[in-house]
Amino acid sequence: QQLSFSDLLQSVVIVPTLLRTVMNEGAKIPLIGCIVQLYLFGATEALQSFLLTVMSYDRYLAICNPLRYSSIMSHRVCVKLIAMSWLLALSATPVTVITAATQEFCNQNTINHFFCDYFPLLELSCSDTSLAQILVITVSVPAIVFPLMFIIGSYICIAHEILKIVSSIGRQKAFSTCSSHLAVVSIFYGTLIGVYMVPTRNQSQTISKLLSLLYTVVTP
Repeated sequence: QQLSFSDLLQSVVIVPTLLRTVMNEGAKIPLIGCIVQLYLFGATEALQSFLLTVMSYDRYLAICNPLRYSSIMSHRVCVKLIAMSWLLALSATPVTVITAATQEFCNQNTINHFFCDYFPLLELSCSDTSLAQILVITVSVPAIVFPLMFIIGSYICIAHEILKIVSSIGRQKAFSTCSSHLAVVSIFYGTLIGVYMVPTRNQSQTISKLLSLLYTVVTP
């Protein structure tokens, strides 16, 4: 439910701007609205990253420790993990948003994107953005890389446990509980890393927009 709420919030933040941009071949948004959209987008992306990590832990317990699942993943533990995910997402995002908001913007005011994303916004700045770019990559490590490493570790253990199942039907059932989550994880983290962790100046704007479309619209 929390992941669905996060997806809904992200859709409300991104999709209206996307539709206006497509239908009108462009859309106007005030600077404060752009900063707010950037913050809400960053917070929902970080929240999804942490929630997907929690879900991978849930899958791990369900398959690798089924007898202890109910006692370990209790309602109280679920509430704590969700609250921690929200806290981390809301506290990590302001650092990069404040850095973007305090940039000096000159005459250029057209973002080559369908929403106020971080790097397209920095391209409008006439001040030095090297520190801002380093900062967003640094923040992306605990928000993207560490959760991804935890998910990979969880699925290695899950795959090892599934291979122990003698029955092919049993293996299929065990794998089916993880397939949708694994597909979302692959698309979500793959595109995020491509856009934020290894950005290049020569990266095609069309490719960047397509990658952004995958993690803002397709995965929800």
